[in-house]
Amino acid sequence: MAVVRGALAFYNGPKLYSFFNVIFKFCMGLTGQQVSDICSKYGRKPSVRDTGSPEVQVALFTARINYLTEYLKANRKDHATKRSLVKMVGKRKSQLDYVKSRDVQRYRDIIKDLGLRR
Repeated sequence: MAVVRGALAFYNGPKLYSFFNVIFKFCMGLTGQQVSDICSKYGRKPSVRDTGSPEVQVALFTARINYLTEYLKANRKDHATKRSLVKMVGKRKSQLDYVKSRDVQRYRDIIKDLGLRR
């Protein structure tokens, strides 16, 4: 173990990894490529980085919720993650309510595509 700018680090071959970078990588859940795929699939604009449309936000929330659900099956006592999961479900619900108030057909399409029960 080595100390890099006050953080724990370890040496693995030619690279020096910060402990926090490794933990962040495994806890993040979604890679940039996965986010780009979700944006291109559910986005209203043809751009790959259309993260602002409500459909994309609902899809990203759903992907993160699915990841955290699987994580919590293995780590039942992680109450901070459980709280984050509950907050994320509430945010997804408010986004779905917004889409439903604007256009019911878009709401039905996103629910059908993501396989959500509502």
